[in-house]
Amino acid sequence: QVQLVESGGGMVQAGGSLRLSCAASGEIFGINDMGWYRQVPGEQRELLATVDRGGSASYPDSKRGRFTASRDVAKYTMDLQIDNLKDEDSAAYYCYADAPIRKTGGWGPHRYWGQGTQVTVSS
Repeated sequence: QVQLVESGGGMVQAGGSLRLSCAASGEIFGINDMGWYRQVPGEQRELLATVDRGGSASYPDSKRGRFTASRDVAKYTMDLQIDNLKDEDSAAYYCYADAPIRKTGGWGPHRYWGQGTQVTVSS
């Protein structure tokens, strides 16, 4: 099992920047993609960034520019820098990690999730 813990959330002023972190621990047999989502109550989770096992980040077109994801593959950590924060960035931010999990008869893919960290932007 892989445990993910996010940190770095809090209350920030509009226009400022914030850096979120995600740390993986536990029984890790390699991690493929890691990434970030966010969710506002009552809405679906929104993909922000994906970072592959080589450390290359990709973003949905709507998220290019203000979001920068990076990953330390050797340390199983990942960060998300958010610049020029806006009111609409207020949400719970979740990291995920795609890693193999031991199943009956062998191994299979599994997506692990963190518990989330809240970001509140005040104007």
